[in-house]
Amino acid sequence: MSTFTQKTILITGAAGFIGANLVKKLLKDYDAKSIVGIDNVNDYYDVSLKEYRLQELDILAQTSDIEWVFLRGNIADKKMIEDVFETYHPDIVVNLAAQAGVRYSITHPDVYIESNLIGFYNILEACRHSYDNGAKGVEHLVYASSSSVYGSNKKVPYSTDDPVDHPVSLYAATKKSNELLAHAYSKLYDIPSTGLRFFTVYGPAGRPDMAYFGFTNKLVKGEKIKIFNFGNCKRDFTYVDDIVEGVIRVMQRAPERKKGEDGLPVPPYALYNIGNSHPENLLDFVDILQQELIRAGVLPVTYDFEAHKELVPMQAGDVPVTYADTSALERDFGYKPSTSLRDGLRKFAEWYKQFYGSQK
Repeated sequence: MSTFTQKTILITGAAGFIGANLVKKLLKDYDAKSIVGIDNVNDYYDVSLKEYRLQELDILAQTSDIEWVFLRGNIADKKMIEDVFETYHPDIVVNLAAQAGVRYSITHPDVYIESNLIGFYNILEACRHSYDNGAKGVEHLVYASSSSVYGSNKKVPYSTDDPVDHPVSLYAATKKSNELLAHAYSKLYDIPSTGLRFFTVYGPAGRPDMAYFGFTNKLVKGEKIKIFNFGNCKRDFTYVDDIVEGVIRVMQRAPERKKGEDGLPVPPYALYNIGNSHPENLLDFVDILQQELIRAGVLPVTYDFEAHKELVPMQAGDVPVTYADTSALERDFGYKPSTSLRDGLRKFAEWYKQFYGSQK
């Protein structure tokens, strides 16, 4: 396996759930020259979680040979992005900064346009101009897409070969737009780019707006949890460490630059699903979660779950099933996520007890 020797890696969304875990893994196990993180540390969810992740990275960086630089800024700020590229000359760019969440996009569309469209455009432009005046420039742009682009596709498992022209949320539309923009820039400017469609990522210090975290917060407060589509939903839950391993493998091998018969670049562009390829029924998921919360001591053994569960209809923007076909990832990188839901939720429950136990 190749390494990142003497390379500078730029990671946007570095205080986010996947971003922070990616930086952590690189600082611990790899040999880059420097890692530059950008994040606007917004208050879409509890900022103390983002600060906690950043604190972990600062502590880790003290024992790492890799230089760690963190910049608070918004990727929608074009001048800031230009300055970062001019100062640090990144070899690999991983764009994870985005406004996440399907439901939030229904009520707050502006932030999705700003971060997911304007912000991503700024990253693409900076990559394009990194080659100016014969400079070596960016070797590989890796960016986060989402399983939400599959919308209400009836065919499962979802394959990157499937048409995804009917998004059911603005969030999904912005992620599909990212893929289209990246393809155009790959074609026009020969920028090697790889998009990754993530499937329901979970784990310790994750996002509180995700079901497993939100359910836990509600149960701890004695509130009812709503299980949508009367429990007839399936999700391809993917543990964060599996996502990070997939991202790192992809980072190390950019799509090949080559010319077509017309003498113009064939777009050095690739797209992969990263998911567990094992959809879990939401009711089974809740059952495992409650067992692990009791085991970790987050909830008492006597907790009455039935009294705190409410089965409700589907809500706007949601889909009944997510299911990743990861055969392309296996074929090209010899990798398939494998952490079981029980193992992943156990790690989350133990973290939750440790983090919130010490906060009270």
